[in-house]
Amino acid sequence: MTLDAELDIERIRAETPGIPHTNHLLASGSALMPQPVIDAVIGHLQLEAEVGGYEAAADRRAELDATYDSVARLIGAQSHEIALVENATAAWCHAFYSLPLSAGDRVLTCEAEYGANYVAFLQRAKRDGIVIDVVPSTETGEMDVEALRSMIDERVALIAATWVPTNGGLVNPAAAIGAVAAEHGITYLLDGCQAVGQMPVDVAALGCHYFSATGRKFLRGPRGTGFLYVQEDHIERHEPAMIDHFAAEWTATNEYTLRTDARRFENWENAYALRVGLKAAADYALDLGLEAIQNRSWSLARRLRSNLHSIAGAEVRDIGTEQCAIVSFTVEGLDPRPTVAALRERGITIGASSPASTRLDAEARRLPTLMRAAPHCYNTEAEIDALTSALASLAPG
Repeated sequence: MTLDAELDIERIRAETPGIPHTNHLLASGSALMPQPVIDAVIGHLQLEAEVGGYEAAADRRAELDATYDSVARLIGAQSHEIALVENATAAWCHAFYSLPLSAGDRVLTCEAEYGANYVAFLQRAKRDGIVIDVVPSTETGEMDVEALRSMIDERVALIAATWVPTNGGLVNPAAAIGAVAAEHGITYLLDGCQAVGQMPVDVAALGCHYFSATGRKFLRGPRGTGFLYVQEDHIERHEPAMIDHFAAEWTATNEYTLRTDARRFENWENAYALRVGLKAAADYALDLGLEAIQNRSWSLARRLRSNLHSIAGAEVRDIGTEQCAIVSFTVEGLDPRPTVAALRERGITIGASSPASTRLDAEARRLPTLMRAAPHCYNTEAEIDALTSALASLAPG
């Protein structure tokens, strides 16, 4: 399929074994895997069972190495700029903790920064004396790029932002942030965890030096997979916080030499079966076309937002001039977590998002725990309407 082709929804649903079992509307958590991903993982595990783990890796070396190529194509990078790791947080931390930040260095971040990233800021503020400065948001909720520009001084060592937060539907102006970073020669770390798989990604256009993502969410890969992009000029700029003899060759008794590619952020042992699953997921998304996936999933999200207005006491909590396939909402009289459980009993899967996951945004907007739904391209309008009907039936009054 080409990028602008209509998606064959029936084919996609037929290739998604979970479809008959659940109305799954939580791609922002862990999406339903397509059959080619499942086959890739099971096939490699079966080979390991038959010939041994080391031997399977040796036999499938070309396919395993091609994972770097597939992930690179997915985000417009080069294969030597990709490190494969176990999750998006690990990828982000590999980048962040490699940066030689010291007392007084300023980190500029957004109000919608993810909790895992922010606690890392806090740790380095406590340990290293860095200063965390939050860039205010515009009236519509995005990071204010002009405010960002006005906050730049010689002490700013890092701009770190979450492109698509875990809740709120927001799409931050990642490329505009990258332009500011480029103007001032500042390192730019972008969390793309919720973006990859639901929309086109071009790291060159974004202007980021580091980009972290996961396999399990909109990309529809297996859990336990993630990757880090390191812009070519930054690969050898800083040492990883931790290394082993895969990241660096032990060249003499008291010497080591780091790899010259992004794999210096990896270690020797990893889950090869999951890696081939990640490759299959990237290839599947590329085959469907990221623009087509975005158009479909974002359209379903718009339908859900519209439907929610018909439920008494429902409030859509999404912000931003551009809103993605994550829909966050509350319904008066419905406690989110018991409601999520009640929906699960009806065969409908959504999630809940607590204030702790995006505390700055939650406190600024006085948000309670929210319900969160995230349709993917394999979902249908009927499944969106079924969620709406179920919520209406659970709502008091």
